[in-house]
Amino acid sequence: MAPALDELKRAAARRAVGYVASGTVVGLGSGSTVSPLLELLGEALASGALRDVRAVPTSEDTASRCRVLGVPLTTLDEHPRLALAIDGADEIDPRLDLIKGLGGALLREKLVALAARRFVVIADASKRVRKLGTRAPVPVEVVRFGWTTHLPFFERLGATPALRRTADGEPFVTDEGHYIVDCRFARGIPDARAVARALARRPGVVEHGLFLGMARVAVVAGPRGVAVLER
Repeated sequence: MAPALDELKRAAARRAVGYVASGTVVGLGSGSTVSPLLELLGEALASGALRDVRAVPTSEDTASRCRVLGVPLTTLDEHPRLALAIDGADEIDPRLDLIKGLGGALLREKLVALAARRFVVIADASKRVRKLGTRAPVPVEVVRFGWTTHLPFFERLGATPALRRTADGEPFVTDEGHYIVDCRFARGIPDARAVARALARRPGVVEHGLFLGMARVAVVAGPRGVAVLER
């Protein structure tokens, strides 16, 4: 019987905890794959297997979970250079380029990843794709003012944009108070770097979920075990 998805996520998280060293400050991502990582890190600190580890959380949800699990917190302002950041991904291509942000924390996640000397991604094997945008949309975080004016621009990039909404139909609001427009590419993104450059130049676009050339290691759990991919 193939392992359940939760088992795969925990297997990837277990391997990733091995990258954390005592006495370091670590950036911790958000989402369902990171959840078992937080549990395992809390257990390692409680048992003494790891000591003097502090974490910079990428979301309010991660911060709350760390407090419950006994993982000490700090901030990126206090520690602008991190030894390590560990986070999940929504898509991983063969170059270890990523789409992230379906959990809504892409802005803080990218800031933390950029601050880390080593950025490690953990995922189950379903997140591997040949071309970015094949399965997941690209989340684009925008200021609320005039957000509809971006839609024709996103369409010209080849995307079908949709404002992200909560279960009750209200616009989803990020921890930083912005909206997210999910941009879906019907056949994948033909040139992710060109799209990233265009989005970065657009006034009112705060950040996007294309994490290109950032991940150095991907820990991917599949039915046959855990693979460590390096760039």
